[in-house]
Amino acid sequence: MGFTTRWYRIPRPQTFLYLMSLRTGTELITLSLLLNKVSGVYGLLALLTGLHLSSLQLSMYIYSILALVITVLLASHIRTQSPFHCLALACFYILDSIINAAYTAAFGITWFLVISQHHSDANGSKAPGAGGSTIDETAGFTNSQYNVSHVDVAVAPDQGVGPGDEAITVGRPGFSTTAAGPSLGHGVLQPESMSSIITICALWAVRIYLVLVIMSYARLVLRQHVAATSRANTALHTGSKSATMVENPFSPHCPEGRGWKGKVGRFMVALGKTYWLGSEEGDEAWMNNAQSFRRREEGLASPVPGVVERERRRRSGTGPPPPMPPLQAGQYLRVQDATDGR
Repeated sequence: MGFTTRWYRIPRPQTFLYLMSLRTGTELITLSLLLNKVSGVYGLLALLTGLHLSSLQLSMYIYSILALVITVLLASHIRTQSPFHCLALACFYILDSIINAAYTAAFGITWFLVISQHHSDANGSKAPGAGGSTIDETAGFTNSQYNVSHVDVAVAPDQGVGPGDEAITVGRPGFSTTAAGPSLGHGVLQPESMSSIITICALWAVRIYLVLVIMSYARLVLRQHVAATSRANTALHTGSKSATMVENPFSPHCPEGRGWKGKVGRFMVALGKTYWLGSEEGDEAWMNNAQSFRRREEGLASPVPGVVERERRRRSGTGPPPPMPPLQAGQYLRVQDATDGR
C-alpha cells in the first residue's frame, strides 16, 4: 500500500537539476519569472505607437504588470526563508502557471484558426478568434490569388513581331488540403502546426518541473520553521493533533498565525494541506539531504553534534540551569560596604 501511495504522490525534488540547492533554484526561477513579466510593460508601451491590441492581449499585459509587482515583493524573502512569503510565492507561481496555460490555449487556438483560414477557401476574410486580426497582420501571411504548388514556363516563338520568344506560365494546383472555412482541426493538421505543438508541450514540461521545485522549497521552509519553533522537542509532529500531520505554523496560537497573514497562511495551507503538512516515510531523509546540499553549496560545515544535543536538551527542559542574573549596582555597593566594615 505504501509503495502504491508513493507512486501517486506529488514529486518532491531535493535539488535543482541535481546541481544546485532548492533555494538557488527558486531564486533562478523567480528571476526568470521577473524577466517574463517585464514584457507586460513593453506591451503597454506599444499602445503609444498606435498598435491595435485586442481585449485578450490587453488583459494579459495588465496581468503581467500586476504579477511583476507581486513577484518583486515576494522574491526578497527567499533567502530569509520566511514561511509566509515562501508559501505565498509557491501558490502564486502555481496560479500564474494556470493563468499562463489559459492564455496559451486561447492564443494557440486563434493561431491555428488563422493558419486554417489561409489554407481554406475563406482566405482573405476577417481572421477568426480572439486577437486574430492582430495575429493575421503581424504574422507575415500573404493573401495570394492562386493556390499553386509550382509554375511551368513554356517558351514559344512570337508570330506577329518577328524573331523572339514568348513565355507562357502555367500553374498547377497545389496538393495541400483545403477546407470550406477555418476550423481548429484543419489548422492542427497543417504541416507547420506539429512543430508548434511539440515546442509548447516541451516548454510546459519544463514549467511543471519548475513548479515542483518551488513547491518543494516552500515545503522545506515550512518544515524547518516547525522544527525550529517547536516548544517540546525537535520532532516535526509537535503540536499536531494528527500523527500523520505536522503542526500548522499558521495556527492562531502560533506567532505566524496572528493577524491577516495568519488567515491568509491558513487559507494557503488548506489548499494543499496533505502536501504541505502531511508526513510520510522518508521525509526526515528528504529534509536532511536538501539541507546538506545547501550547506555544501555555500561551503558551510555540518552542525556540531554537541550543539544539537544541547539545543535538544534545552527544548526538553533537561539542560543545565540558566545562569544567575547580573547583580544590580546597589547590590554591589552593599557588598562593598560590608567588606569595608570588617
